[in-house]
Amino acid sequence: MLKRMSRDNSLLATHMSLFTALFICWQRNAFVSPFMVNRRMLMTYAKIASVATYHKCIRELREKEYIGYKPSYHPQLGSQIWWLEQFDDSDASPPYITNE
Repeated sequence: MLKRMSRDNSLLATHMSLFTALFICWQRNAFVSPFMVNRRMLMTYAKIASVATYHKCIRELREKEYIGYKPSYHPQLGSQIWWLEQFDDSDASPPYITNE
């Protein structure tokens, strides 16, 4: 997934920042998927100030099939997020490192 993201020229810094915030939430949920998030927390972690920007980025991450997203309109429940691709060992190595 991370390799695909690195090749996706349509992603902006805000997408990557939101993705990182999602990863932090997943980590805090002991890497269990799906996991619950709320907009305020994600915006704080991602340093996104505009609600419109947040909604645009989350929608585009979903449309590009990086995440699954089930919104919740309940303020305490939060929305569900899950990864549409698995993280694997090939994502962990920078492209300049070879296993020779």
